[in-house]
Amino acid sequence: MELRELGGTGLRVSAVGFGASPLGNVFGDVPRDTARAAVRRALDLGINFFDTSPYYGGTVSESVLGDCLRHAAVPRDRVVVATKCGRYKDEGFDFSAARVTRSIDESLARLGLDYVDILHAHDIEFTKLDQIVNETIPAMKKIKESGKARFIGITGLPLSIYPYVLDRVPPGSVDVILSYCHFGINDTSLVDLLPYLKSKGVGVITASPLAMGLLTDNGPPEWHPAPEQLKSACRAAAEHCSKKGKSITKLAMQYSLMSNEISTVLVGMNSSKQVEENVAAALELSTSGIDEELLHEVEAILEPVKNLTWPSGIQQA
Repeated sequence: MELRELGGTGLRVSAVGFGASPLGNVFGDVPRDTARAAVRRALDLGINFFDTSPYYGGTVSESVLGDCLRHAAVPRDRVVVATKCGRYKDEGFDFSAARVTRSIDESLARLGLDYVDILHAHDIEFTKLDQIVNETIPAMKKIKESGKARFIGITGLPLSIYPYVLDRVPPGSVDVILSYCHFGINDTSLVDLLPYLKSKGVGVITASPLAMGLLTDNGPPEWHPAPEQLKSACRAAAEHCSKKGKSITKLAMQYSLMSNEISTVLVGMNSSKQVEENVAAALELSTSGIDEELLHEVEAILEPVKNLTWPSGIQQA
């Protein structure tokens, strides 16, 4: 598995990252032995980056991931572990300094770790961004100084949140950003922001290469916030691939892995089989490239909805 530099952190992360939200049973129950086998298989195949949050499954994802890493008996310096703060299943959003400071201790206890490599403020568009600038990030910097998190980041859907925050905090305050659903076949809007992020020395993680289920044969869950026009186009693209005996999931995964300016592509996984499929897609990409003909056909189907997204968060003043 290819390792890539993560901004200026000095961390080298696997091109495919293990999204641990499914370990929180958010897409159906995952037996503990299945979860342990998935994490063990990921480690064996060269995945070293694991991402979770107290929000996923109401803290279950963190606890299960911690158990899986302990069970795998992997040396701490061989894995890069990221978690988040500010968003909770039962409490909703709380980006206050006090809650963020308490949150990291709770996460470390669940994970069974002395520190995380990255602590993200989770979905910051759901509070006033000035709170993130003036209260949340200063509190996270203190956590970093304490050694409980090596680096700090911010996450969210609207791309406008990143320049707003990065332009208002001291240089070097934010080490990484985690963007989702903006670097895939149907939406490449993150690309326009990459030069700016690079100029700020910020590492870039992307998630949801399958657009939260849009680019799959089964289609998205019922709650998916995408407009019907986008859902319909993605359904047509998936059917086109299927008729040709191809997988839109593999194509989408490979597409998201193609940019070396993005350090890692996080994809949710809950079984050894899913791990093996994603790693196989990455290895095939590095050896024989993407199916260019199929990619052009799918891009043509999705062209009318290119970069179409959906609203997320509160209206910022």
